[in-house]
Amino acid sequence: MVKESVVICICGMAGSGKSTLAKKLAEKYNLKYYSGGEALKALAIEKGYKPLKKGWWESPEGLSFLENRRKNPEFDKAVDQKLLEAAKQGNAVLDSWTMPWLLEDGFKIWLEASQNKRAERVAKRDGISVEKALETLRNKEEKTRAIYKRLYGFNLGEDFTPFHLILDTDNLTAEEVFQVLVFVLDKMVFNR
Repeated sequence: MVKESVVICICGMAGSGKSTLAKKLAEKYNLKYYSGGEALKALAIEKGYKPLKKGWWESPEGLSFLENRRKNPEFDKAVDQKLLEAAKQGNAVLDSWTMPWLLEDGFKIWLEASQNKRAERVAKRDGISVEKALETLRNKEEKTRAIYKRLYGFNLGEDFTPFHLILDTDNLTAEEVFQVLVFVLDKMVFNR
């Protein structure tokens, strides 16, 4: 199906749908799927955390790990190195907050969604109130932005210079977003 080596980066803040869509795109195009979040969870397990339940990133333990990452950039650097190596192998979809800025090649997509819409999605996914989801997202995103600003100098969620496509997902279902991305990728990446 894929003639040349292809790398697609999917990025967006928590609750934008990036992981769901990245997995679906990897399956559709028979590409390998790599997740920065999953790689960070693997490192968290090595450090004694238990990131196994839904919504772990927004839990007190997940936020504690985020604080640990803030103090020690080696977690993020190790994950980013693994993702860069996966990208070199090609034929991959990367679900990552950093790869659009760190990777020279690849087709880069930003999934935009308002903070309120993302909080609604996270609340539904994790079985928490929208208010709790909103509070947790704000806290997590402030700290995550600070980590990447310090490590790499970019402003996550504010700097869109590396992206080939920015898609507002607020008023679209996951299936509609998927169909739009397939249409764009077929034309711009796979030349169909």
